[in-house]
Amino acid sequence: MSSDIIKRIKHFRVKGLPVSFREEIKNARMKRGWGQRELGAQTGLPQPHISAIESGGIVPRFDTLLEIVRMLELDLMIVPRSLVPAVQSLIRVQQEPDAVEKPLYATGDEELAPGNRDHDEF
Repeated sequence: MSSDIIKRIKHFRVKGLPVSFREEIKNARMKRGWGQRELGAQTGLPQPHISAIESGGIVPRFDTLLEIVRMLELDLMIVPRSLVPAVQSLIRVQQEPDAVEKPLYATGDEELAPGNRDHDEF
């Protein structure tokens, strides 16, 4: 890299994971019925470390963060900013089965259920 580019790069140090991200981790942990100690045991981290991540006291290394979200059956994804509202809408519909919005595509047995057909059968 040229020295001009290096001079223009600003060092960005995150002070903590975003609140919404930390809440997702905590909610996923609780949904599995795990305390911080159980999540720590699954990831090889001590309970105080899990607590500090969830409270925003520390920012985990990227590989640690990946391990935590994967243990919670979540994943990280890079999404173009212009598509974030669409992705959030899909997630919201998935989490709220009684929501007014319905997904564009049926999944699994939903497609075959008699009450879910929008066409007449002949």
